[in-house]
Amino acid sequence: MQLRQTLNAAVEMLTAAGVPSPRMNAELLIMFTLACDRAYLYAHPERELTPDETQRYDEARARRATGVPAQYITGHQEFWGLDLIVSPAVLIPRPETEHVVETVLELAKPKLVERRASPPVRLVDIGTGSGAIALALAKELPSAEIHAADISAEALEVARANAARHELASRITFHRGDLLNGLPHGEFDFVVSNPPYVGESEEDSVQLEVRKFEPRNAVFAGPTGLEVIERLIPQAQTVLSSDGWLVFEISGTIAEAVRHSLAAWAEVQLTNDLRGIARVAAARKPPSR
Repeated sequence: MQLRQTLNAAVEMLTAAGVPSPRMNAELLIMFTLACDRAYLYAHPERELTPDETQRYDEARARRATGVPAQYITGHQEFWGLDLIVSPAVLIPRPETEHVVETVLELAKPKLVERRASPPVRLVDIGTGSGAIALALAKELPSAEIHAADISAEALEVARANAARHELASRITFHRGDLLNGLPHGEFDFVVSNPPYVGESEEDSVQLEVRKFEPRNAVFAGPTGLEVIERLIPQAQTVLSSDGWLVFEISGTIAEAVRHSLAAWAEVQLTNDLRGIARVAAARKPPSR
């Protein structure tokens, strides 16, 4: 069957299965199957697929029709211009999380000016998953000392693989642990995180493919969605330096509750994403009493 016909059939199948953005998914999976880019698809619509290519594409689109995220089928997701390996052991990086990186980079500017020589700015990414945030910061802050932690050994394997393939393994120190447990006190300039923040009461409003296929403990925090954040905040206060910053992803649902939890902190700011929804919370460590 020709490429154009194959794609059209896949779009019809994915549409019938209720898969969102069926054409985008059909094209993504055929590009994965053929190891080509989108320009090739448009330039060669009459290309005949081999029996092996047809079989592999049929298997990929059948998995997508059951709800398996395309990123878990292809094993890849782009974040901050980096092609990242992903697996069901890690949350799929989202574009919204790039706002966390942007916030850290903006807040880091004064510190970088102050410390042109030493000591380096020190950051730790908590719940690193695929390593997306840590890798993006390593890419943008070549002089920074970067740490990344996760409770999952499987997630850390993925993060280390991503660091190696982007030649950033020497820039990031990985730790296995629950949040900030075991990290030195008072030494970090930034604690950064995309923690689980969805409440179990919101489960029915979460996309089926997220509920069914992404790691549950990376999505759901507990009944209210604040459970992990409420543990993260006091631990961050312990490991941050005197003027250090805590920066983490949130949702509009918990924004005001997060602001309340940070009431004792300084310079609290909530930043919206491109849809106008609160997406990032940032606060400077409160002064010692």
